[in-house]
Amino acid sequence: MGDVLGDVADGSAGDADYGVIGGGYSAYRQPDPRIARVVADALGGARTVVNVGAGAGSYEPEDAEVVAVEPSATMRAQRPAHLAPAIAGTAEQLPFPDGRFDAAMTTFSVHQWSDAAAGLREMRRVTRGPVVVMTCDPALVRDFWLHEYAPLVLDTEARRYPSVEAITAALGGSCTVTPVPIPADCTDGFNEAYYARPERLLDPGARQACSAWSFVPPELAERYTADLREAIGSGAWDAKHGELRRRPYLDGSLVLIRSVPEHGAP
Repeated sequence: MGDVLGDVADGSAGDADYGVIGGGYSAYRQPDPRIARVVADALGGARTVVNVGAGAGSYEPEDAEVVAVEPSATMRAQRPAHLAPAIAGTAEQLPFPDGRFDAAMTTFSVHQWSDAAAGLREMRRVTRGPVVVMTCDPALVRDFWLHEYAPLVLDTEARRYPSVEAITAALGGSCTVTPVPIPADCTDGFNEAYYARPERLLDPGARQACSAWSFVPPELAERYTADLREAIGSGAWDAKHGELRRRPYLDGSLVLIRSVPEHGAP
């Protein structure tokens, strides 16, 4: 979940500085148990797992030996006590020998790496079995209702996320792409997690925990928020999107990509 630039004091290595925006991240980005099951199933019971861009440790399997790699000191400091400390490092230069792990994972992170293809190739290099990438499909990001109120936020997200095709090409092997339904009460507060709870995006902390908001000038973000607040207060949002409040899951842009080597790893 962390980024992967090297010129900020925090150590964040992508295009967002988690020393600035990451302080309250773990309060808003709690792993959702339903999404966690999807990730765990994709890891296939692996005994050793490397989590790249691990952030605060969301979705790490607790029944495996996990080595977490995270460049941001702010994010490493937010790992809960029951998880092993993360090592400082970036996806593009993983400090492990070939085939060191049974499986590899990265969640909500690949879009923040300085060279996504290089990082994905590194994940494949150090992994004998499945490489699991949870990300958003940029072709679907702008379909979310937030684009009506905060277009530059989702335009930024769509620009930053690598395409599904680019990810599968970098990983090689046999790849599957599975849409991940987003529950209405999702505890992992990325933008689409609030599809049925637009009021949550009026909270500055919730917005700060979605890194795309940090690329929008503050005065524009304030205008976007005011527009959304007005639409909610006037009933305009509910008139247009209110049926989403009754929808238990959203089929949005969230996808899980799983690659296994051609030699037939599980």
